Amino acid sequence: MKTYFLTLTFLMIGITITAQSEEEQIKTTINTYIEGTSYNKPETIKEAFYEEANLFLSHKEKEIWIVPIAEYASWFEKKERGQFNGRVGNILSIDQENDIAMAKAEILAKGKDIRYVDIFLLKKIKGEWKIISKAATRTN
Repeated sequence: MKTYFLTLTFLMIGITITAQSEEEQIKTTINTYIEGTSYNKPETIKEAFYEEANLFLSHKEKEIWIVPIAEYASWFEKKERGQFNGRVGNILSIDQENDIAMAKAEILAKGKDIRYVDIFLLKKIKGEWKIISKAATRTN
């Protein structure tokens, strides 16, 4: 009975550690995106995304604005690389099941009174969590 209890305990600890490490990996991916957009690092932004990912953004003249990740990352090339641009990100939630996940983050643009809410879809690809899609909305 003692052996059974110890085996069950170690199994439960292993499951808990795995779940925590998956969530930490997802957080790392989202934080890579946040760092890239906060410090004008296009390559860091692309690192967080699957190479064929699209972003679904708000636009005053379009119902939906679909932007490929390469185009989105290029928007940060014109700014001074590595310099903080006022964007502060905070992960609000993560929901993960097996090799897929959904995350929600808030991005505040300091000095502009703008708040973005981003919803990310992620997939574990070749052992790494990648953002495969992002939808965002903007509020003042």
